[in-house]
Amino acid sequence: MSTSPEKPPIIDYEGSDYQASFWDEGDREYEDHSERIALKRLLPDQGNLLLEIGAGAGRNTPRYRGFQRVVLLDYSLTQLQQAQEHLGRCERFIYVAGDVYRLPFVKDLFDGATMIRTLHHMKDPLAALNQVQRVLISKSPFILEYANKQNLKAILRYMFGRQEWSPFSLEAVEFADLNFDFHPKSIRKWLAEAGFELEKQLTVSHFRINLLKKGIPTQVLVFLDSILQPTGSWWQLSPSVFTRSQASKTHQVEESAGFFQCPECGEVLPEQELETNQFLCPTCSKTYPIVEGIYDFR
Repeated sequence: MSTSPEKPPIIDYEGSDYQASFWDEGDREYEDHSERIALKRLLPDQGNLLLEIGAGAGRNTPRYRGFQRVVLLDYSLTQLQQAQEHLGRCERFIYVAGDVYRLPFVKDLFDGATMIRTLHHMKDPLAALNQVQRVLISKSPFILEYANKQNLKAILRYMFGRQEWSPFSLEAVEFADLNFDFHPKSIRKWLAEAGFELEKQLTVSHFRINLLKKGIPTQVLVFLDSILQPTGSWWQLSPSVFTRSQASKTHQVEESAGFFQCPECGEVLPEQELETNQFLCPTCSKTYPIVEGIYDFR
């Protein structure tokens, strides 16, 4: 975990085998397929530049086929290296190690963004959402997934005295260090405060119970989940909720000058210095290296 007096604490997956241990070997085929369906329903058919926040090892990146280029942002350099090994080094994928609380991009740059299985590590969700809104072009889609504290399992556990915290209260519950479940009303409130207009909600992973996953074929659970996902428009009782919102801007959007900005002072960064393979901020003189094709703005 990395901390700084200027920003909230950050979970760092540096050196983690998260992709292998949690997804590849963790019996989560059902969750992965259900999320794929949700993303397909929410993603636009096409776009120019997508920001994938919390990209990790690139599990979801191949699903963004409609976008010409994808920026994979993660705080962990090793996670991005794993993504690079999986996806390759090419013009379509841009790998950036950075902090969601201080995104190293100029405003009004992206015409789409996703944040899947990432917000649950945010101690200050509103600050993170404000940053996402800043770098999005007006009317651009933002797909957000969050861990829902008001899921049916939590409600039943609370009713039968198996759980102390209430799934109905609006405050977040930190069930492990920097792992939060959020109330749907709080998420909708933060999205609105950050300047997003909520368009759609899908409930996902309704059958995230080991007994069901072991006793019922995955394809059956995925099919049933796909039928239930649209009920997110009326209620949110699943452990995972996907939302699609639209960035709403009140200012006149101008063509972006530059691509990266200094996360320390906000100055637009010039092109990297080819000889030293780094960016140098002309205002605060901070340097940001490029490590084997990965831009490091941490």
